[in-house]
Amino acid sequence: MVSSKLKKKFEEVVSIGIKPFTDAGVTPNTITVLGLLVSFASALCYYNWASSPILLPAAGGLVLLSGLFDAIDGVIARTTGKVTPFGGFFDSVSDRYADAIVISGITLGGLCNPFYGFAALIGSLMVSYTRSRAEAVGVTMAGVGFAERAERMLILASVTFATVFWFDTLNYGVILLAVLSHVTVIQRMLYFRKNSRK
Repeated sequence: MVSSKLKKKFEEVVSIGIKPFTDAGVTPNTITVLGLLVSFASALCYYNWASSPILLPAAGGLVLLSGLFDAIDGVIARTTGKVTPFGGFFDSVSDRYADAIVISGITLGGLCNPFYGFAALIGSLMVSYTRSRAEAVGVTMAGVGFAERAERMLILASVTFATVFWFDTLNYGVILLAVLSHVTVIQRMLYFRKNSRK
């Protein structure tokens, strides 16, 4: 919801800063791959958090960096005229892998109750699925629901940083992600039901 409203303004600002990268020939798909690799690194930090106190804040920072890459690849594609069906498909698939591996890293690292971890994982995938399924038949879902991907990543990064001061914060954050994700799915189902009748 928030991410969709701020998207246009964000792209205006970012399009200026990415010019050196586009001039150097950096492609949208390259940025997408980098974002996915950063997500893997974040998941590893969550999974191995007990081995070093720096890993949790590092994981939160990597989540934010992954989100930045996710936003930049689309901006590069549009500003350079390199928007392609495969690029959009590849970006969407990479985002799903990124969401899954990060939440899996948190869950397998023992940072949250496994039940809530799986609930958050399923919810995040279903938020994406409801959008793609609806838009396949012409119902736009941008901005529909409380927890689009950008909101979920900001919440996750915030509770990760807060975990440094109160360890249980991340567990409660995952619960919040699970609830908001499934609420968003319901919102999108209701929105689709209403708008598919037109």
